[in-house]
Amino acid sequence: MKISNTLKIIIAIVVVALLLARCGTSTYNDMVNQEEEVGKAWSNVETQYQRRADLIPNLVNTVKGYAAHEKSTLEDVIAARAKATQISVDPSNLTPEKLKEFQAAQGEITSALGRLIAISENYPDLKANQNFQELQAQLEGTENRITESRKIYNAAVKDYNVVIRKFPSNIFASIFGFEKKNGFEAEAGASKAPTVEF
Repeated sequence: MKISNTLKIIIAIVVVALLLARCGTSTYNDMVNQEEEVGKAWSNVETQYQRRADLIPNLVNTVKGYAAHEKSTLEDVIAARAKATQISVDPSNLTPEKLKEFQAAQGEITSALGRLIAISENYPDLKANQNFQELQAQLEGTENRITESRKIYNAAVKDYNVVIRKFPSNIFASIFGFEKKNGFEAEAGASKAPTVEF
């Protein structure tokens, strides 16, 4: 039985369409998996920042008992915590502006906590207090977890962005609305070494 040229063309078109559909499905699923990894990594970042925010009231109360006249420092920490916990960021819509706002608020907490920890030097009883030492150790551990979570998030964002920019994935990414994600950047002035004067 002889197959007509028209039938051969139809079969070729069907085969190509099936191959494209299979490639598209696989590519789409890869992009979804990468996007989910970004969301999971962002949740871990938020969890660590929340852990730090949860430690702050106990730390402030412990310091308050020893350094009541450091009221402005204590108020700064509480205000920074309140501001940072009010910023809600959705990983699916994490614009550079929202990420910078989130980073700035978290930076204010870091700065205020640094001043709070620094005042302990003026109060030997506070510095020797077991509760304060434990809270300070937990806070340091949390800061390390935050740094690690941010690194993992940035790695997930990089992997996702590479997948959606590669050919032919970039075609499917534009069709299905997968857009570039933003990662954390270094704090302003982080590249400059601090000046030490004696």
